[in-house]
Amino acid sequence: MDAEHTITVAVVDDHPLFRRGIISLLETLEHVEVVGDAATVDEALDLVDARVPDVVLMDLDLGTGSGIDATRSITRRHPSVAVLVLTMLGDDHSLFAAMRAGARGYLLKVASPREVERAIHAVADGEVLFGAEVAARAVAVLSGTAPESAVRPFPELTERETDVLELVARGLDNGSIARTLVLTSKTVRNYVYAIITKLGAHDRSALIVLAREAGFGASTTAP
Repeated sequence: MDAEHTITVAVVDDHPLFRRGIISLLETLEHVEVVGDAATVDEALDLVDARVPDVVLMDLDLGTGSGIDATRSITRRHPSVAVLVLTMLGDDHSLFAAMRAGARGYLLKVASPREVERAIHAVADGEVLFGAEVAARAVAVLSGTAPESAVRPFPELTERETDVLELVARGLDNGSIARTLVLTSKTVRNYVYAIITKLGAHDRSALIVLAREAGFGASTTAP
């Protein structure tokens, strides 16, 4: 991207004081224009649909919503929009989930203003950038050298959703899964729907294929 091009940025964070602070910082930067801010997933999607910014600064913890879900939806709807995560969450689970959802950058909120500015320009230019605190782990994931314990398949799923997916991959129906996990069929149905939504599968059959390719259901042959 041309150095003189103005980069449009949207800020998504549910903490009003931090949101105002980061907006104030961005307004001091040359060739950066804030086109809006949002506090929830729905507000973020509406904002991006309306303004299609070059970059979205995305917090991961949006109160009742998830920045991971917002990132996934934004990158699917608008592939040209670069999502740059700016969060307090520095754990592997959050990092890998954000990467899988399509984030192009990942910074912790302790990042300096210079780091934030550099990251905005980098992701707007199509680069992938990680803050110093998470870069080593990101490189390990991208190079395939991260420990298996750190890089579990589909880290965006909860532990219970992972349990359900394992049984789905084995070919069990909802009733059988409910009996195995001591849940109601309705609860299992809700879990399966949530998993399909999070992983972007078209239907249960596609979910089974996706799960088996990731190593789920390996202990049982396909029905």
